[in-house]
Amino acid sequence: MAESLRRLVSAESGRVLQEKLENWYRNYEFNSCDQNLNRCCEILELSSEIQGQLFAILNETSREGGQYAGVETIKTRLLPRLAPCFTCSSSGRIFETTLTQDLIEKERQLRELASNQNFELQELQEELTSTRLKLNRVQQDLKISPAQEKDTQKKLDHLNDYEHQIQMLKDKISILDAEKSLLQSRLARSRSPSPRHRENKSLSLLPLRSCSPGRARRTNASRRACLITRFGDIYDHRRLDAETFLKAYISDMEMVHRIIYIAAVESFHAAKMAYRQFKLRVTETLSLGHTGPESLEDTVLDYIVDHEDLYDVQASVNEVIRSMNINPKISFPPETDFIVISTLIRELCLVAFLMQTLVPPLDIAFGIDGELFSDTKYHRSFDSDFTAALVAYHVWPALMENDVVIVKGEAVTKRGALWSCRSRSRSRNTNRSQSCSRSRSTSPLLAHHLSRSRSPSPLKNRCLRC
Repeated sequence: MAESLRRLVSAESGRVLQEKLENWYRNYEFNSCDQNLNRCCEILELSSEIQGQLFAILNETSREGGQYAGVETIKTRLLPRLAPCFTCSSSGRIFETTLTQDLIEKERQLRELASNQNFELQELQEELTSTRLKLNRVQQDLKISPAQEKDTQKKLDHLNDYEHQIQMLKDKISILDAEKSLLQSRLARSRSPSPRHRENKSLSLLPLRSCSPGRARRTNASRRACLITRFGDIYDHRRLDAETFLKAYISDMEMVHRIIYIAAVESFHAAKMAYRQFKLRVTETLSLGHTGPESLEDTVLDYIVDHEDLYDVQASVNEVIRSMNINPKISFPPETDFIVISTLIRELCLVAFLMQTLVPPLDIAFGIDGELFSDTKYHRSFDSDFTAALVAYHVWPALMENDVVIVKGEAVTKRGALWSCRSRSRSRNTNRSQSCSRSRSTSPLLAHHLSRSRSPSPLKNRCLRC
């Protein structure tokens, strides 16, 4: 910094600027209009050079003080002078200092949230370390009996839960960091001058000038990992809960598995259709006033990710149940209906909707009864015929990304699967109408849920934020 300051002093730019001002003042009355304008432009160019050198010295000085040195000085003395001086190129209005203050306040809140998340993460890590130490002492001091082995397994399960919570907190921290970066880029754009001034070499030294990509693309990797984990949790927990509900009414396990698989397929289909409609409405609204540096596609994706709560998941659940009611491959006793697994359907719809916001989106594999079994897409169920080559029916769909398997599904293979599938389909078609009519007449809960689907979408009652 001392060298830059020395060069500025030795150049005597300030003295030359003063001499030019005095000379212009003496000859102002004798000069023509063009001559006076030329003298003014010369003085402005010299002042701009001096300002650029001063900003360079300011930048070097702040770096010498460390990462956070000089922040308060810049905020209290420099920013108040910068904000009122820059004008908007489109309308000519002066930027208000309240915008800068609001963005700084949001940045401070994000830092506090990230600090709280780091504190919780540290506490969980300390608790995890303590639990592991206790577990090691138990394993070293005691001989593991059947009862002790069960207790040890519980502790291991707790450890797995802690590790899962830590991973979730890390993902939240990454999302908060992305939000912080987005706010910083918006703060930089609010402080930026008009395009004509932005081209000036002296102003190019100001920090945070580049436009950063959208929040959705920044958090794509962390959101993808979270959604894949949620999809696995649904298979491990929600699916088993649904099996328990269905087994109370249906004794045929094949029918139970078919119902759950078709529920998963229909949930993804309904969620993808809802996402397309939601995205179309958002695009039509935001395209009317879109002028930002980011593309319209990125802006729409950011809005959907930030307002995922506007997704009318209940309408998708109702649509899935309606589709299942007319599916010829499945049926249910007259004393119940598919609403008993609405929790599983709701969770699948939410995950499927959010998977459409990824780049590229995730989807489930297409499967039909009697297809050739693929080791790359499915695991065989424990009751499968491991010598059979055809799929009798599917238990759980595989998760795909651009035709690449991300998470394997589950299928049952049996000999003569194709003939069995055709005979079952014919027998269910003959009994379907009676079963459906009885179930609809004895299920007021289904009618209540279907009536909710007629409610307007929450998107119509809320304003879009750019």
